[in-house]
Amino acid sequence: YKVPTVTRREPQSDIHVSLKVYDVLGNKVATLVDEQKYSGNYEVEFNASSLASGIYLYTLIAGSYTETKKMILLR
Repeated sequence: YKVPTVTRREPQSDIHVSLKVYDVLGNKVATLVDEQKYSGNYEVEFNASSLASGIYLYTLIAGSYTETKKMILLR
């Protein structure tokens, strides 16, 4: 499963990036990224083989930018 990513354009800077996945009850089911990243494009693979079918939310925090999106896992 590939999680969409957001590109931030900042002039040659490192920012802290966090990408976490939650179930609909708000329980964290995965932390995909939690580290300093250099500005650029990144793609993250998400192994959801241990998760049941359903709706999940992912939250991307990159510096002062925050985005939460829904994803549907079908088996």
